[in-house]
Amino acid sequence: MALKKWIFEVNRKRRRDYYRNDYLKSDAWQRKRYVVMKRDNWLCVYCGAKATQVHHNRYAKYNIGKEPIEWLVSICNSCHEKQHK
Repeated sequence: MALKKWIFEVNRKRRRDYYRNDYLKSDAWQRKRYVVMKRDNWLCVYCGAKATQVHHNRYAKYNIGKEPIEWLVSICNSCHEKQHK
């Protein structure tokens, strides 16, 4: 079991690193981010302030970049920090 858990953690780190270091800097993400922000009128869906970020309510675990737009929401920095506490 320890080996299985170790493999899981290694793969998880690999996915997270790709997501943070590559995907979020890609043109594909920038297009998706724009669509979400425009859909939400550039406002935070939680408090109504100006949105500066896009939050994933869910992640496409094994298909990074394939998350549907419905899983994403526009959010301000303050509300985003609260979501991750």
